[in-house]
Amino acid sequence: MKFRLSKKSILKGLEGRLGEDDYLEPLEYLIESFKHEAKLNLAGNLGVRHQLINRLKVRAQLNEFIQNKDLPAPASPLFVMGLPRSGTTFLFDLLSCDSQYRSPLFWEITRPFPLVDASSKEAKKRIKQTNRELGLARKFIPELLGMHHIHAEMPEECSLINTMNVRSFIFMCMANSPSYEEYLKTCDFTDTFKWHRRFLQALETQSRPKKWLLKDPSHISHTPELISTYPSAKFIHIHRNPVKSIGSLSSLTMSVRSGLSNHADAHKIGAAVLDFWQYAVAKSIKDRDTHLSAEQIIDIDYRDFVKNPLEQIKKIYQHFDFELSQSTLELMQNFIDNQAKGEHKPHLYNLKDFGLEEVQVQEAFTNYNRIHNF
Repeated sequence: MKFRLSKKSILKGLEGRLGEDDYLEPLEYLIESFKHEAKLNLAGNLGVRHQLINRLKVRAQLNEFIQNKDLPAPASPLFVMGLPRSGTTFLFDLLSCDSQYRSPLFWEITRPFPLVDASSKEAKKRIKQTNRELGLARKFIPELLGMHHIHAEMPEECSLINTMNVRSFIFMCMANSPSYEEYLKTCDFTDTFKWHRRFLQALETQSRPKKWLLKDPSHISHTPELISTYPSAKFIHIHRNPVKSIGSLSSLTMSVRSGLSNHADAHKIGAAVLDFWQYAVAKSIKDRDTHLSAEQIIDIDYRDFVKNPLEQIKKIYQHFDFELSQSTLELMQNFIDNQAKGEHKPHLYNLKDFGLEEVQVQEAFTNYNRIHNF
């Protein structure tokens, strides 16, 4: 089934409300790519339509909210980043146990305006609506819950915020879109983070945290734009053997695309995932030496983190000279213990199912593997 939406139908009723026109170029790439390459089914068409219209409506609301307001710079952010499926979520959730951090919640990103108190009846209504939508998504993508748990009241990645600018790897996970993926790989994200910053500023009008805690795997390839937007930002980069990351992400992408298209091709997915993240990692290696000081970033080995999470947490706090209280350590230990008790289905996949060989993936990340001893 061809992608049925046109730029005109997506933007209907939003003309003149979206602020700068920085969304137009990526929107055109995405529509053309989905129209001619994605082969979306009915669920895919409805899902993409809902995602695009919802995100641009939120952008319009944000644009209207910031008009004629002189908002201060957001609190300094701490970014968790690394290849997808490399332990970033567990690290992110563990850091969230510290009350000095604040992360945008899923429902706050999808239904933020008008801003409401988190304990209000309106907030509870939005949370319920959001969980209902997530439940519907799981019906079309039943494997999603076992691979990536999402709930309305959980902290969410910046990739969802960035959909307001139509530059987000969420879209490439939804459907085969090689021309959009190529655009996304090399385009400038300065405007994307401009809207990201505005979104945090809007949330801060209700409550300003001591620090923002943020996460997105694709941040690894956008260091220059991030530092330009957030000069005082700190970064935690967690590293895992790319063979594990690429295989796991290919499997997750296959599950998502299979629910939204009747033509999900495992070999195309494997090739696209490898190409995109090989480029992202190579760019990350080059950019960090130019744009980041040693004091701004710390590297964590996934193997060490899994072996002793709290030891690595202490290492992070010491590196940035952050305060780590005993009560926070206890909350983190409780989180680890509860995770261990929980029933988690193993995420099973075979690299060969995606047309990839282990040696092929290792060779694609030769420099990265040499640096991190994989």
